[in-house]
Amino acid sequence: MEPKRLQSSKEKKIRRKEVLEKKKAIDEIIKKASSVKDHLASFPPFCHYDRNGLSVYLESGSGDQLSSPIKKYIQNLLKVNMEGPYGSEWPMEEKVKRREMVAPEARYIFVRESPNATLDGKSLRADEKMTSAGWMGDGDRLVGFVHYRFIVEEDIPVIYVYELQLESCAQGKGLGKFLMQLIELIAHKNHMGAVMLTVQKANVLAMNFYTSKLRYIISTISPSRVDPLIGAEKNYEILCKTFDAEAKAKLEESEMTG
Repeated sequence: MEPKRLQSSKEKKIRRKEVLEKKKAIDEIIKKASSVKDHLASFPPFCHYDRNGLSVYLESGSGDQLSSPIKKYIQNLLKVNMEGPYGSEWPMEEKVKRREMVAPEARYIFVRESPNATLDGKSLRADEKMTSAGWMGDGDRLVGFVHYRFIVEEDIPVIYVYELQLESCAQGKGLGKFLMQLIELIAHKNHMGAVMLTVQKANVLAMNFYTSKLRYIISTISPSRVDPLIGAEKNYEILCKTFDAEAKAKLEESEMTG
C-alpha cells in the first residue's frame, strides 16, 4: 500500500487537474458563445414582435461596433429610465454605464419599429411622448435595447443582462417578457447555466416584473443573501434563473434565510 502522504498528494494532483480541466471547459464555452456574431440568427421567430398594437423587429450588435447615434440613444434612454431609480447615485453610475456600453464583450439586441408601424392605430413617430430618448440616426427608429454578456459567476457560465431598456411606447405590451424569453433561449443554446441581472430596489416595477412575471429569484451572491446587514445598506439585488442542478446549487442554493 502507498503511504497516506503519497496517496493524499496524488489525490490533490487529480483534484487540481479536474479543477483546471473544468475551468478550461467553462472558458471554452464562454469563448464559443462570445464568438457568435448574431445570436438572433438561431431564432427566426423571435426576430419580429407584432402583438398588442406594437410592431417591431430585432437586430444584433456589439459594444465595439456601435455607431455614434446608437451610443447617444443608449445614453439618453438610460438617463430617461434610470435616473429616477438611481437618484443621487446616477451621475457616477452614468459614467460606469458609458464604459460598459462600448466594451468589446458587450452584446446587444436592438429593438426597431417596423416600417410604417403604428401603435393602436397611431404612427409611433407622430407621438411626441414616444421620442423621449431622441433617436436621431438613420434607419427605422429604435425603441429599446438589451445589453447582455457571457460571463462566469461562481464557476458557472451565465448570461448576465446588463440592461433591458424600453421606451414608454414599448412598455406594457409584453415585449420585455418576449425579450427575456429570447435571452433564456440564447442561454440554453450556448450551454449557459443561468441568466442573471441586477435590479435597483427602488425600481419596484422592474423587481415585480422579474420576480413575479418571470420567476427570477434573489441569488445567493446578492448582498442581501451574502450578509443581511450589508444587504440592507445596498440599493440593489442580484436576480437569477438557473437551468441545471450545479447552477441552482451555487446561485440559488437553499431557501432564503433572514
